[in-house]
Amino acid sequence: MLTELSIKNFAIIDQLSVSLQKGLTVLTGETGAGKSIIIDALGLLIGGRGSVEYVRHGEKKAELEGLFIIDDEQHPIIERASSLGIEISDDQMIVLHRTISHTGKSICRINGKLTTLGILKEIGQSLLDIHSQHETQSLLNTDKHIELLDYFHQTHEPNFRNEYDQLYQKWKELKKKYDEKSRSEQEIAQRLDLLEFQLNEIQSADLEPNEDQSLMEERNQLVHYEQIYQNVSDAYQALHGEHQGLDWLQVAGNHLESAGEHSDHISKMHETFTDHYFMIEELSYDIRNFLDQIEFDPNRLQIIEERLNEINQLKKKYGNSVEDIMEYSAKVEEELEEIRNYDQHLENLSESLTELSEDLLLEAKHLRDVRKQVATQLEQAVLTELSDLYLDQSTFKVDVALKTNDQGELEMDGTPVTPNENGVDQVKFFISTNPGEPAKPLHRTASGGEMSRIMLALKNIFSQHQGVSSVIFDEVDTGVSGRVAQAMAEKILNISIGSQVICITHLPQVASMADSHLQIEKQVEDERTKTYVRELNTEERIAEIGRMMTGTSLTDTSKEHAKELIQLSNQLKK
Repeated sequence: MLTELSIKNFAIIDQLSVSLQKGLTVLTGETGAGKSIIIDALGLLIGGRGSVEYVRHGEKKAELEGLFIIDDEQHPIIERASSLGIEISDDQMIVLHRTISHTGKSICRINGKLTTLGILKEIGQSLLDIHSQHETQSLLNTDKHIELLDYFHQTHEPNFRNEYDQLYQKWKELKKKYDEKSRSEQEIAQRLDLLEFQLNEIQSADLEPNEDQSLMEERNQLVHYEQIYQNVSDAYQALHGEHQGLDWLQVAGNHLESAGEHSDHISKMHETFTDHYFMIEELSYDIRNFLDQIEFDPNRLQIIEERLNEINQLKKKYGNSVEDIMEYSAKVEEELEEIRNYDQHLENLSESLTELSEDLLLEAKHLRDVRKQVATQLEQAVLTELSDLYLDQSTFKVDVALKTNDQGELEMDGTPVTPNENGVDQVKFFISTNPGEPAKPLHRTASGGEMSRIMLALKNIFSQHQGVSSVIFDEVDTGVSGRVAQAMAEKILNISIGSQVICITHLPQVASMADSHLQIEKQVEDERTKTYVRELNTEERIAEIGRMMTGTSLTDTSKEHAKELIQLSNQLKK
């Protein structure tokens, strides 16, 4: 649920902060006051396409911020946000923030973390669903109808697509692998030559694990031979020279031994001292042996330099370390084995792909059968909604057909098809609002008032199945009046039960249903236009709804009608 909205330097809005509640919030105001601008701001906040034209004239950037609270602890957005590294606090708050600069750059944040516009859109549209005259066009897109049908069914059977989804991913990956292997003989021969050359070059080097590190260490010792020898020699002399370290340590030990005859504490210190003395003495022998063995061999240094150069040349081609080169060599050997047995590998892949394709088609057919059953249920649900909106003579059909493709890779019921993430089906919604007229695609419905009611009916159904907790209606009641307006108002109220609906309206019937009524006003200050929002009290609501009825000045009669309308709405809510 959207609880706080902040807009700054956006279009004609200077600065605006709005607190929103659960239930139905209505926004009213004169044409041009900025109601739709607020909806535009919400659209951009959830990932809509931005433009420098939205930045208020004379300002460097527009800022949008929305605070959402997730009521459902099992809401899928929580797991998705976690997978994206977005932390959600125990109170389950999500803050979306977007900045649009006057240069056109857009900066997006979720809970303070910088993110991409794509992720902002994914998260935002899982929280907020905007339904406007413009958005209606996307709802009319036939490519979306199959998703809507599946949404409708997932409430009752959330995993009904799981088997198909898993098979489709396996089929797609195996098909990609098969296509990659199905290359021309010339490409195969060229690849074979390249791999044999690379393998021969690596194997000829006869590399040993960690060889480069060992050689670098030995090289470093030879390059700094004189400095190493002198320092180690001085260290040995400091320990074993006349009246040097070990001699003085022995003297100290003798004194501690004598004193220890009279004190247990000193005797224990002498024991510890003796242990360390022998360790240092043993270390001095190691230093002497090192000096005896170390020698400078310029020929060995030259051999190391040449070997390191050879390894570095291989690193430039095959990896950043000897281990990477050896790992690449193993992959080359594996691919060579496949190429040398190309025909057999291709045949094995083909058999596996054929078997998987048969399983996929069986599951796609099952998915199609399920959709046909669900289509009947959806048809009845839509007709019920339309009847409530006084379109009871309508016919609504959900057509589930094979999505044919002349270049189809598989065949179902004698028809070439190409499976996709939704199966092999094509779903289309058809409607007729006049008895005797054939059902036509949704976008062929001409009447604006009918279109508004059809879209509201569909939205009322699908808002219950898409997991979105906040729904925005932007003037969806255009072109209706009278009893139809009342029916639409009741339908919008019904959607708001247990959730949040924000509605821009010009209908007094809808405004009277509000749990919260916000008025949008436009004022000119210092020769600049500014937009303000304020929540109306009971008397102010009556006056506003009365003006919506008359369209001009407020009269006593319109006030009485407004009171009556609000009373009827309150009774309906109860």
